[in-house]
Amino acid sequence: MTALLFALVALALAGGAPATAQEAAQPLEQSEPRQQSPATAVEPAQPAQPPRQAGADAEAAATPALQQAETQLAKAERDLQQLGERVANAKDDERLAELKVEADALAKDIVSASAALQPRLDEIKARLEELGEPPGEDQPAEAAIVTEERQRLLAERAAINAVAARAESLAAEARRLANTITATRRALFSNTLLRQTDVSAEMLSEAVAATVAEAAALWRSVSSWLTFAWTYKRVPFLSAIFLSLCAALLFLAGGYRLFAPFLQRYDEEPTYFRQLSVAFWSTLIPTAALTAFAASSYFFLDSFNVLRPDIAPIIAVTLGIGVALFFVTRLANSVLSPTRSGWRLVRLSDRGAKVLMVPIFVMALVNGLDYLLGSISEALGSPVILTVAKSFLASIIIGLILMSMAWIRPVLRRDDPFDAPGRPWPRIISVSLLAMGAALIAIALAGYVGLARFVATQIIVTGAILVMMYIGFLTGKSVAKHGAFAETIVGRYLERRFNLEPVALDQIGLAAGLGIYALVLLSFIPLILLQWGFQVADIESWAYRLLTEIRIGTITISLVGILAGLLFFAFGYAVTRWMQAWIDRNVMARSRVDAGVRNSIRTGIGYIGIGVAAIIAVSAAGFDLSSLALVAGALSLGVGFGLQNVVSNFVSGLILLVERPFKVGDWIVSGTTEGFVRRISVRATEIETFQQQSIIVPNSELINASVGNWTHRNRVGRAEVAVGVSYDSDPRRVMQILLEIAEQHPMVLKNPEPAVAFMNFGEFSLDFELRVYLADLLTGVDVRNDLRVAIFERFREEGIEIPFPQRNLNIHIEGDDDNQKAALEKALEDEGFSKSRAKRVMTRLQPVDEDAPEPDARKKS
Repeated sequence: MTALLFALVALALAGGAPATAQEAAQPLEQSEPRQQSPATAVEPAQPAQPPRQAGADAEAAATPALQQAETQLAKAERDLQQLGERVANAKDDERLAELKVEADALAKDIVSASAALQPRLDEIKARLEELGEPPGEDQPAEAAIVTEERQRLLAERAAINAVAARAESLAAEARRLANTITATRRALFSNTLLRQTDVSAEMLSEAVAATVAEAAALWRSVSSWLTFAWTYKRVPFLSAIFLSLCAALLFLAGGYRLFAPFLQRYDEEPTYFRQLSVAFWSTLIPTAALTAFAASSYFFLDSFNVLRPDIAPIIAVTLGIGVALFFVTRLANSVLSPTRSGWRLVRLSDRGAKVLMVPIFVMALVNGLDYLLGSISEALGSPVILTVAKSFLASIIIGLILMSMAWIRPVLRRDDPFDAPGRPWPRIISVSLLAMGAALIAIALAGYVGLARFVATQIIVTGAILVMMYIGFLTGKSVAKHGAFAETIVGRYLERRFNLEPVALDQIGLAAGLGIYALVLLSFIPLILLQWGFQVADIESWAYRLLTEIRIGTITISLVGILAGLLFFAFGYAVTRWMQAWIDRNVMARSRVDAGVRNSIRTGIGYIGIGVAAIIAVSAAGFDLSSLALVAGALSLGVGFGLQNVVSNFVSGLILLVERPFKVGDWIVSGTTEGFVRRISVRATEIETFQQQSIIVPNSELINASVGNWTHRNRVGRAEVAVGVSYDSDPRRVMQILLEIAEQHPMVLKNPEPAVAFMNFGEFSLDFELRVYLADLLTGVDVRNDLRVAIFERFREEGIEIPFPQRNLNIHIEGDDDNQKAALEKALEDEGFSKSRAKRVMTRLQPVDEDAPEPDARKKS
């Protein structure tokens, strides 16, 4: 939309008056009749008619597809002849550009008509190969029906080849005609720019006299139109003015209300990104609003039949020039910011910025008035010499202004304040300004007024567009920097509204930067092309080819097709996810289907849906699925070498989903891995351990290795609690107590009933094991904790001792050496005794009598 708005600016700037290079010197061409280029007189040659067979063969060859192709080619031949006549009569570049598009489209239609017969030709070729060659003289004769079919197929093939040859000839003629149009436009462009006019005092005096007559004619036309509109069309006239003012109020007020944060300059020391964004949007948005107002005003005046044919182009050009002048002035004010130095994008002094605004505005005004006066002369039928004189004067004035700008001193040193006196331009800038101004004046004085007018327009309009593009690129680069988007108004709003993380904001900023780049290119490149002599039809044709026909060798890529394929795939993916969720929530949940089965069905639906979406997307993108056989062969070769593990894991994943040896939520053990299955994907299975660690196990390992599943069929399982009692306890009483405790627990199943096993005579205790069955094995930890606590409390009430390990230490001490006692005390600490307990043991030990038998020092620990 923005590109269209700015295209209207450029067209309105030249509308009625020329916008292209050919039109830039239009007044010069009015003095001499146009010379038709010899190339435009080329008539399409009549292609030779295809040979026809007589009799039944010719009738048999005339299939419906062949007849349709012949009809299309006959129509294309007539269209091509008429197109050649229109090219010969074309007088301006805009019309030639439209005819060039028609010629290209006609060539494409001819090729398409011929290509439609290719499938039938392939079928005939295959059938002839099946029938084989006719028998020789020494061979037995074939069946009459075979001979008749072969003759019919040969006749049809000959007819198709004749039609294809005719189509190729017509397509070549269409391409030659398109090339002829291109050569004609190129010659017209060169002749228009390089046409020389005699600039003399006599010509200028004639122009002055014609100016007086034109002013009187303009006054009569405008006054008569206003009188007519007020007398006979007062209500429509006032209605159009009222609606235009309402549109102005709507666009301006609405634009400032919606985009106020991007237009206001309330910071005294803004960031560089803030400066760039405000400069870019404060120029783009008001200009777009003013363009919409100008277009709506002209629309209302024209819709109410208020405009006369001689007044309409003057009004259109006046509105367009007003928009263009506003655009250039607004852009200069955004970049130079003469009143607020903190928002200035270039380091210039305050006085230098204010002084630079004057020549920029004057150049834009002079160039706009030149086009306006030229359109007035054309609308009123004034002498061509008047338009030439106006363009000559405008070129001289613009050249002098450029030369005067070289003497301005606006530059500041890095540390100078903005109110400091400025310094001269760098030498390269001052020399460039002097050279451009002098060259413009020299071209105009040499008589090449059309070229001077074209150069002056490009200096002003194209220069302003390039500056705007540069600001746009800098804005996109700044917003895409790390952390920059989070500091913008939009970034802060998104962070506050959706609680986004800095990483997400940076990603959005990168996308926003790319979007600004695309906006700048799509908005301003067409305007530059329009300024440099290209027509709207040229840009439309290039855009169509760029979007639909990018050729790389024999491969044709369509960006529109690829985008459509991506959209189809995204739509199919979204539908698949919605279908998965809907079936899971509304069908399987109500049917109380097991969670593992639900996961398998959901995953299967996802595979099928994404596969179908991918096939539809590839077809929509324009890729022939049959041409993917080579890719399939390459993949098969890759499977045989490097991708066999990937394919093995994929197939194993499908087996796991179908066979279901375990499902999501099961407690499995595989090798050293034990935990719950959380996800079964295409390549691997995710297992979450009891320590909340996720382990990714390839599916092929789970298929080829032994896997233990605690919850395969159900969650019923057995839990064991081991307990030991002293040798003084009654085993039967202990077993009875353990059974009573198990039976009293609410989560222990009655069937199978709990059991107690007398496991062993231990080193320090009698070992028993209480075995209970649980409805949900996952509750085993809690049940075992409850049983252990209950056993401990019951044994304490019953006086049953739970023994602890005992150790006998034989300690021999000779003498009473303090060092030996210290070494003994350290040995006791190494055996697990605390320091206080080791000292108590040392006090209870007595020295060993050498004559007495050696006693054992036993200490229960």
